[in-house]
Amino acid sequence: MDSANLYNSLLWIGFVFANLGIIVLAFRFFGRYGLYAIIVAAVITANIQVLKTVEVFGLVSTLGNILYGGVFFATDILTEVYGKKAAQRGVWLGFIGMALMTLWMQFGLKFIPHTSDFSQEALLTIFSLMPRIAAGSMIAYLVSQHHDIWAFLFWKRKTKGRFLWLRNNASTMVSQAIDSAIFCTIALWGVFDSSTWLQILASTYLIKLFVAVIDTPFIYLAKRLSNTVLAKEVTADLN
Repeated sequence: MDSANLYNSLLWIGFVFANLGIIVLAFRFFGRYGLYAIIVAAVITANIQVLKTVEVFGLVSTLGNILYGGVFFATDILTEVYGKKAAQRGVWLGFIGMALMTLWMQFGLKFIPHTSDFSQEALLTIFSLMPRIAAGSMIAYLVSQHHDIWAFLFWKRKTKGRFLWLRNNASTMVSQAIDSAIFCTIALWGVFDSSTWLQILASTYLIKLFVAVIDTPFIYLAKRLSNTVLAKEVTADLN
């Protein structure tokens, strides 16, 4: 492993733990609204980061996987603590945030820049690609996230509320496969040669799986905090 690969891999691990910790803290202090905010911010940022290709653990992959994996984690907390409707609301808020950002940036690019402007070319490089990236992401996001909520509740019923680790991982692993396949086909097919495309598809899914496994102790922590958070929300509503 060369120095750049090692650096990226260590940074990736640190970013995963930091992101999962931030999500738990957002839940602890702001409840469902903190998770909604995280979902919207992460969906938008992940779809910008996905334009950057890096090598992590010897695999060629796009960025954005950590934040996107965190969205599944936040959705699972919403499903576990607040139920199906709250989780679906979070999914749709993320979708609306991404759609509006894409639309607004297309309008922004249409303005003729002043001679003193220095950002137009950089913005064009990033956001002129956004419609295709956004289309692939939004379709993959809606299909995979709704499957994740359904599968999470399916396993919760099957296990009679036991084995939180099982429903967390079983739902996310299948949902991530659905997401990766749809996104890479719509957004990246033809952008890379077939060999690189297959490597990105495989590595994207594997890296998302790592995030799903790592988030297991964090969802137990969120579950442990849930009674405190719910009590705080009830008190806030009464006031």
